[in-house]
Amino acid sequence: MAQPILRTERLLLIPLADSHFELEVELDSDPEVLRYLSGRASSRDEVAESHVRRMALGTKVDGLGYWIAFGTDGGRRGSKRPETEEDGEFVGLMMLPPAHGPDQPDDPTVCDLGYRLLAKTWRQGLASEASRVLLRHAFETIGQTRVIAQTMAVNAGSRGVMEAVGMRHTRTFFPTWDDPLPGADQGEVEYEMTRAMWTASVGE
Repeated sequence: MAQPILRTERLLLIPLADSHFELEVELDSDPEVLRYLSGRASSRDEVAESHVRRMALGTKVDGLGYWIAFGTDGGRRGSKRPETEEDGEFVGLMMLPPAHGPDQPDDPTVCDLGYRLLAKTWRQGLASEASRVLLRHAFETIGQTRVIAQTMAVNAGSRGVMEAVGMRHTRTFFPTWDDPLPGADQGEVEYEMTRAMWTASVGE
């Protein structure tokens, strides 16, 4: 099972393909978008390396991977979901790859939720809306046991999304960085949603 097309109320989520590379370049050219990741814009070569890694991770566990999000009217509240990729405008990158980071478990039943949106679309609830659909996909379609999400402890916006979709904080940890970003001294946080939590939430 390859990654399917997913739909939210306002977004059309298309599985990441090589044809989307220029959109990834656009997204990662804004240092504010990467404020809590690298603190700077990515070069074209760096985005190319990230794209290759993403495409490879998308083949590890059936159904997991990355999606390019398309909306209309900047994804504003009340906007209508585009019917096709060609009808929409690029909004961001939604992520649900297998857990793969140095501080993540090596377990094919655990995946890593993430979201990266163009700055002009922030504060519209799009990350939360897409995350709920990705969580449903993880548990009800793929059968994952746990979904985790990690960010810097000082990243209040991302943590707000994790809490809004019902994830719970499980730990704060302190990786060693060669060139730490501002706020790194407060550590990284991990949130989770287990299958039992998901079942309870949809049964309410």
